[in-house]
Amino acid sequence: MWRLRWQMLGLTAVSVGLALETLGFLVGWLRQQRRRRHQPPRREVLFFPSQVTCTEALLQAQRQGGPPGVAPAATGPEVRRSPGAAAGPPGSGAPAPALAPAPAPAAASGCLCPLPHGESSLSRLLQYVLSARTSLELCLFAFSNPQLGRAVHLLHQQGVRIRVVTDCDYMALNGSQIGRLRKAGIQVRHDQGAGYMHHKFAIVDKKMLITGSLNWTTQAIQNNRENVLIVEDEEYVRLFLEEFERIWEEFNPVNYTFFPQRK
Repeated sequence: MWRLRWQMLGLTAVSVGLALETLGFLVGWLRQQRRRRHQPPRREVLFFPSQVTCTEALLQAQRQGGPPGVAPAATGPEVRRSPGAAAGPPGSGAPAPALAPAPAPAAASGCLCPLPHGESSLSRLLQYVLSARTSLELCLFAFSNPQLGRAVHLLHQQGVRIRVVTDCDYMALNGSQIGRLRKAGIQVRHDQGAGYMHHKFAIVDKKMLITGSLNWTTQAIQNNRENVLIVEDEEYVRLFLEEFERIWEEFNPVNYTFFPQRK
């Protein structure tokens, strides 16, 4: 009789422990959802050329399965310029360039290379790309930057569904990342027409839009005057996603003409 009672007490204690553990998990989940609801939508403008900084820490963190994290957006759009970019003339009302944070010590980032380890326009762009958890649509005229190529490849390895639309001429140039992504098993479609597929945008998890003048090439990132807009806006994301799906279907390989008939 006493043995049965002790068994019942033991089962009760285990049940209470499991209930408390589940309750703690639910409370944490609810708090996280509440923070997400109250977090303002991301809005940021990046200007290039970007300072050359080390991005190995971001890629290493992603490889180890931890999200790199993107700093919460301010109430207004954040503007990031490369260090040394000039602000507007005094009295013009143009904002001064955002100050880049002090470079982190090399040992703190886990990388001993001589490059600066602070934030830059490229590192911010990488953080937004690496924030993808379920899907990433890329619609890019030219894609040859190795850091961005590694980021996309890492996301694919972690189960993120990635689709790429690009231009047939520029995908074949030396240094293009398209062949490497295709070899990894990422779906890629390209045009077959006379005009260029000249878009430059990405959609992260079908809720964040990355668009602007920037081709994802090292030349553009380090040397050109370019801009990138990052925005979480349902209407803009919907419009760009519709355009992507339209092009994706148009560039379906079943529609290619490999041996056009002579008229």
